[in-house]
Amino acid sequence: MAEKKLVEAITAMDVDFAQWYTDVVKKAELVDYTSVKGCMVIKPAGYAIWELIQKQMDERFKETGVENVYLPVFIPESLLQKEKDHVEGFAPEVAWVTHGGLQPLQERLCVRPTSETLFCDFYKNEVQSYRDLPKVYNQWCNVVRWEKETRPFLRSREFLWQEGHTAHATEEEAKERTIQMLDLYADFCEQVLAMPVIKGQKTDKEKFAGATETYTIEALMHDGKALQSGTSHNFGDGFARAFEIQYTDKENKLQYVHQTSWGTTTRLIGAIIMVHGDDSGLKLPPRVAPVQVQIIPIRQQAEGVLDAAYELRDRLSGVVVDYASGRDSAFHSLEQQNIRVRVDDSDKTPGWKFSECEMRGIPLRIEIGPKDLEAGKCVLVRRDTAEKIECALAEVETKVAELLVSIQRDMLERARRHRDEHTYEAHDYDEFVRLFREKSGFVKAMWCGEQACEDKIKEELAVTSRCMPFAQEQIADTCVCCGGAAKKMVYWGRAY
Repeated sequence: MAEKKLVEAITAMDVDFAQWYTDVVKKAELVDYTSVKGCMVIKPAGYAIWELIQKQMDERFKETGVENVYLPVFIPESLLQKEKDHVEGFAPEVAWVTHGGLQPLQERLCVRPTSETLFCDFYKNEVQSYRDLPKVYNQWCNVVRWEKETRPFLRSREFLWQEGHTAHATEEEAKERTIQMLDLYADFCEQVLAMPVIKGQKTDKEKFAGATETYTIEALMHDGKALQSGTSHNFGDGFARAFEIQYTDKENKLQYVHQTSWGTTTRLIGAIIMVHGDDSGLKLPPRVAPVQVQIIPIRQQAEGVLDAAYELRDRLSGVVVDYASGRDSAFHSLEQQNIRVRVDDSDKTPGWKFSECEMRGIPLRIEIGPKDLEAGKCVLVRRDTAEKIECALAEVETKVAELLVSIQRDMLERARRHRDEHTYEAHDYDEFVRLFREKSGFVKAMWCGEQACEDKIKEELAVTSRCMPFAQEQIADTCVCCGGAAKKMVYWGRAY
């Protein structure tokens, strides 16, 4: 009865996807709501996922020369006003501090929505000579954006993220770093989160306020909507000119620095849920699963069962899994992890434990009872496929390590297959309209480069340009909207 109740507590995906998502984040105890509208408590189960994301991403950053810093949460209004396009882009979402204690402030302080202006103010004193460059900094912090519509992880008024901010001597170095970080994000999403992405450039309409170019990784969720999962911005020398960030070059001439910014957020947890989850709850890729293996003793009161479960736990916790096995990786040394394993020795029924294990997305469970002990075996159950595998107790370490690698790889391939099966091509506007009315997913179509066509598509279909992919295809010679000469192939979609 308890097992049935737990599953019934989740609305089916195909009945109401939005409600399914809310049910999963609540029932899996990832978040809770608070008395501040639009803000969430990230509970231990949710924060543990973020910690694993943060740890593995930070290691990759440092491999590329990134150093971590921390800047204030408050930005003076006068500082924010220095870059016109930037402040206009963020003005509707800014939260303001007007009082310090009981006293009104002489100047309002913005609660950081992002930190470009603070980094610029810092760099103008930090950078004097070409010898001071490059500056490749990142901070892990929180930001506040006063969103109207909120949803846990996907869009909240306060969220956690990392924001990288770099300063370079040349345009070429800045461009190289911008693309390098986008590639790092794409590789991280695919290899760690098992989430395939499309890499490309945003249109001018969709680019970051104050950037000369914005690059993005776009992922497709199970319901066919797109999710921007990471961005990397090339600022050129626009911010440097606004903030007077100059350095003396080798010829003793003053030059403006060239800057970049790049970031990902706790939104990635929402992406994991919506790419991999099912009607039983979460499905976590092993590399970001706080518990990768859960051992469930059957008839645990029987002699020797609990002892056998604890022994298995101790054996497995010493096993190192190589997730880059058989694959070239720029981060091979970072792709090895000890198995995270737990015994559920609570007094709940085995059926309840199985159901909870599924709900929480634990990649692999091990069932062991008196009969298994007599036969010298246990049963391994994959969360991603529900496949049951009998395994000799003497071979558990090898088999579990193999299965975790296989689950990680298979989840990526399954998500890639889903994305590819829900990506379509449109050659004219009638076909474009029909696809978005009848299907869900990405639609690839040619574009003339004019914002008027973007605006028309958004107004008529509630569809936006997701990116101009680096891997361009010539689907047609004419723009899908106006019929004029096509310049770029664009991925279009409905987005969160």
